[in-house]
Amino acid sequence: MIIGIPVYDDVDILDVTGPFEMFRWAGLDVELVAKKPGLIKFRRGFKFEVTKGFADVADYDVLWVPGGEPQALADVINDPGRTFLDFLIDKSSSAKYVASVCEGAMLLAAAGLLDGYVATTHWAFVACLIQRFPKVIPAPGFPRFHLDRNRLTGGGVSSGLDEALKLIELLCGTEKAQEVQQNTQYYPAPPVTSEISLSGFCPLPELTIPPPRAIAGRPR
Repeated sequence: MIIGIPVYDDVDILDVTGPFEMFRWAGLDVELVAKKPGLIKFRRGFKFEVTKGFADVADYDVLWVPGGEPQALADVINDPGRTFLDFLIDKSSSAKYVASVCEGAMLLAAAGLLDGYVATTHWAFVACLIQRFPKVIPAPGFPRFHLDRNRLTGGGVSSGLDEALKLIELLCGTEKAQEVQQNTQYYPAPPVTSEISLSGFCPLPELTIPPPRAIAGRPR
């Protein structure tokens, strides 16, 4: 069973590495993939190497889409060649689960993969779902994750850890998820508390999503 994580420059570090850690403790194979193999820069500058490009990979059992810097998301979405969006569409067609964490929901939404689904995202980007992607149904409140059929979406950044445990439970059972929780000592008890509320401002720059190319038999 392979979990594919497509990445791009200025992707959020914890959206990738936190779930990666959880998945590996569960014994699941994880594959990082980018438009082209090479060095990818995490948001805030840390670099890592990706050895596989979009053209080099087969189907995934799970597609996990991380969030990132707003301009990076807009650049991916506005790409005239639709390279990233079409990759998501193609790989989602055979995946058992299609997941996003944080602003990664913007990428799934731009690809049309959340149309008609209830989904969540980082609290500051809920307004983007409402304003830019009206076919997506925002989950009530600010849940850490939300499952609608085979779409699993997560809230902001650290929510990916909870979401990853949920995916492990779905794939491997509750006992395995509990084992991973214990091995990673994931029993969060933050030293502070605060409240979040819905913002009417969407942080995404202007989007000009290119229309899908006509490809016979490609699922939407």
